[in-house]
Amino acid sequence: MTEEEIIKGCVKKESTCQRLLFDKYAGKMMSLCLRFSNNEHDAQDILQEGFIKVFDYIHQFKFEGSFEGWLRRVFISIATRQINKRKLNFKNIDVADSTESAINPTIISRLSENEIHALIRSLPDGYRLVFNLSVIDGYSHEEIGTMLGIQASTSRTQLLKARKALQQMILKQYNAIEI
Repeated sequence: MTEEEIIKGCVKKESTCQRLLFDKYAGKMMSLCLRFSNNEHDAQDILQEGFIKVFDYIHQFKFEGSFEGWLRRVFISIATRQINKRKLNFKNIDVADSTESAINPTIISRLSENEIHALIRSLPDGYRLVFNLSVIDGYSHEEIGTMLGIQASTSRTQLLKARKALQQMILKQYNAIEI
């Protein structure tokens, strides 16, 4: 069955097509949900709510552009709404000026994808959210500001601090300071 046939079946609320769609995209969307949540339980909640919304609004997909891109936007919207419900506080955490230290590129190349994701997940909510939306999902600071109800300048600051915090975590974890 083609993706278009599956989507059209989902529009008709055919459970077989809904299962096929879920099976095809659940893994990728769960990875996305894990990036935005504090733990697996929260990620599963976002995943469930995301697929409910997808099945409710799949009739709005116009077969223009990537279906996976459309799905990602739905899930990112759900994830950011869930985080905003928690009254996300864009707090400042003291991040030492890391301009004096550089991370040895060989250390970065030895980090596994899981280690990188774990470091990102350990960031405070505001840092993590802006980092994910900007660096991984490619949203502009203006778009992030609109999504989160913050100024674009706040988004830029949060991203800068997230990057510095990640750099410090890598330096501390791997004792890899090279001047």
